Amino acid sequence: MDLCLRYGHGDDEVVLGIELTVWRDGEKDPLKEGLEQLDGYLCGLGLPGGWLVVFDRRGGAAPVSERTGATEVTSPGGRAITVIRG
Repeated sequence: MDLCLRYGHGDDEVVLGIELTVWRDGEKDPLKEGLEQLDGYLCGLGLPGGWLVVFDRRGGAAPVSERTGATEVTSPGGRAITVIRG
């Protein structure tokens, strides 16, 4: 996992698992692999969900203002994942 953010104390503690990946020229969309990898990390932490951030660095990609967005998907293990693309 690229980022594991913890804040708060005791019952108020919040833990966020975040995976970062890059989509480069000549490569396939990293979504499936990223979800599988993040799912394993979240399972180990006992978390019900997390975040996957995909940086699109392909030369022919639309401008960042047009391709940036967020969607909710379900991981292979049934966890709620917020996918950020940009």
